[in-house]
Amino acid sequence: MENQAIALAEAVGVPHAVKRVRPRAPWTWLPPGWWPWPLAALGPDSDGIAPPWPDLLISCGRRAVPYALWAKRRSGGSTTIVHIQNPQTRISAFDLVVPPRHDHLAGPNVIETQASLHRITPQRLAVEAAAFRAKLAHLPRPLVAVLIGGSNSGYQMTPDIITTLAGQLRALCLEQGAGLAVTPSRRTGAENIKTLSAALAGLPAVVWDFQGDNPYFGFLGLADSIVVTCDSVNMVTEACATGKPVHVVHMPGGNRKFNEFHAGMVAAGFTRPFQGVLEQWHYAPRNDAEFVARRIHELLAAKDDNVPS
Repeated sequence: MENQAIALAEAVGVPHAVKRVRPRAPWTWLPPGWWPWPLAALGPDSDGIAPPWPDLLISCGRRAVPYALWAKRRSGGSTTIVHIQNPQTRISAFDLVVPPRHDHLAGPNVIETQASLHRITPQRLAVEAAAFRAKLAHLPRPLVAVLIGGSNSGYQMTPDIITTLAGQLRALCLEQGAGLAVTPSRRTGAENIKTLSAALAGLPAVVWDFQGDNPYFGFLGLADSIVVTCDSVNMVTEACATGKPVHVVHMPGGNRKFNEFHAGMVAAGFTRPFQGVLEQWHYAPRNDAEFVARRIHELLAAKDDNVPS
């Protein structure tokens, strides 16, 4: 969620600061629009919410909603508030609401996004690719970036799934002559990473071991194709920001929002299911953050025009 808010702030292009709020129970049991004194809910490890009030406040996640509304009230309405995702309260309370399409929100102040907002730009990919090019120079082409998530509330990454995936990745090396740049996540789990590393031992593959700089963006920038597990909307979205073929590894599970998201990405021509072979197709990468940022500039300009001289 934080990355999405930062992505939008970067797209708007104004100086910004990150505020992390960690409210406590019983406040968190209430709907986010029903907190009369949200500052009382802040835990000791939360950042303070106090003047001077900003011109623009971007919030993301249900627990950030009460603090965005508080800042709007305390600023006398001068702070423009933009919420990413479904605020689960009156959308009219915000200047702009930016939910993903699968949230099915509608209104005059709503801009739907195809997927999650991201921080990937061609410039960032070029810089990160340059930083990691030497470390992957020994790998053959096509180079495949493999982004592996793990279990969450929607999916379970079982030993059977990782064993099947490991076998498919081996085949890419042995049968298609591919090189692999693999980045697991903390959610992948030690045993699954061990299984994967053992299957790829002796092959033209690099598996990140969480040591040193995170190669995630560098792998995306250098790759010819991408394989990504289905459990993270952010990972799939970021992969599709490259314009490269994105093969999605589907796992048992999911829910309505995940299912709609993946169906929409396939229908739009961004992704295809991973069947163990590399396919080639083309699409125009999408950056919803830039589109939303233009709307925010319009809102800020309209407020400036209404300020008495």
